[in-house]
Amino acid sequence: MSTPTPPAVPPPANRRSGFLVPLNRFWQRVTEGLELGQLWKQFSADARASYRLYQRDFEAQSPAATRKSGFWPTAQGLAWAILEKLTPARRVLLLLGFLLLVFPGGSFSHHNEAGQVEVVEFDFHFVGGALLFVLLMLEIADRVVMKRDLEIARDIQKWLLPAGPPQVPGLSLAFATRPANTVAGDFYDVFPRSTTESQPHFLLAVADVAGKSIPAALLMATFQASLKTLSSVPCSLVELVTGMNRYAATNSQGGLRFTTAFLAEFDPPSRTLSYVNAGHNAPILRRASGAIERLTSGGMPLGIQAEASYEAGTVSLRAGDWLVVFTDGLVEALNARGEEYDEPRLFSVLQLGVAGTPEGLLRSIMRDLDAFVGATPQHDDVTCLLVKVE
Repeated sequence: MSTPTPPAVPPPANRRSGFLVPLNRFWQRVTEGLELGQLWKQFSADARASYRLYQRDFEAQSPAATRKSGFWPTAQGLAWAILEKLTPARRVLLLLGFLLLVFPGGSFSHHNEAGQVEVVEFDFHFVGGALLFVLLMLEIADRVVMKRDLEIARDIQKWLLPAGPPQVPGLSLAFATRPANTVAGDFYDVFPRSTTESQPHFLLAVADVAGKSIPAALLMATFQASLKTLSSVPCSLVELVTGMNRYAATNSQGGLRFTTAFLAEFDPPSRTLSYVNAGHNAPILRRASGAIERLTSGGMPLGIQAEASYEAGTVSLRAGDWLVVFTDGLVEALNARGEEYDEPRLFSVLQLGVAGTPEGLLRSIMRDLDAFVGATPQHDDVTCLLVKVE
């Protein structure tokens, strides 16, 4: 009779390998494949952004002229800035959780029915940790709902912006935008505008709503709606901007929510560009000869004064000319030393790329911007529109 063979036992290395596979899979899911250095940069950026948020509230409530110096007054002010972000019920939950975490606990004794002494010990640390965990879950639930709403708003905003540049006779275009948050307050568009002439003119628009995130995105949507509505009516470019300014003034909270904008109308047969600069960064017109012109004619930003007047400028475009329209988020981008990207650096990239295409030059600008700012968090929306005259 043969002796049964015992089952094979895998070597310890295989058992460890089998345990590490699901652990590694779990870690990859948690980190989304990011390396430790990338995780630390992300955490540092989040920590700096959160500190700036609380610091702004602290400085708003405690002006420098009346603020007490010292560690404890500053710590107290920052603590109140953090607490006021929570609802009153969650503030109580947070304070109670911290109190129970630092409370030492204790014990008491009593005599049972048999006359023996029983000692009951209690530890509040677990209860305090549980309360803070409940608070964390409530805050995460709010963040998930907010993130879902922001993603929907981002999708709607993408529908409002053109997916790609249209075909414009005599021009080659490229544009890009980078929101500082999920949604942006920058706007850009190029679209044909019907006229009494046989060939339509093309309207070029770049705008920047004061502020960021949801409030700026909502005003950007109203800007886009008023632009499309008013541009469908036969009128001059100055009349178009004047009408948009009157409309913007009704939604600007007394001028606090203003919009800078550059609006231009291109006539393909004559290669004439009429424009109005409403308080926007002056676009760069780089002539084929290398000369630089700035397009400054216009007036104040939209929404500050309902009865503001505007004037139009006109330039004739020739083959080889370049037009660069951008928002302040590009030239005011900061690096780790607090230095701005600034216009001279943009000029240098433009001069090196004039022989290429708008798409190629736009990629060069964005790469140079990335190299300049490094890991510094983006603090404003970045938008750039490039036009090359063929």
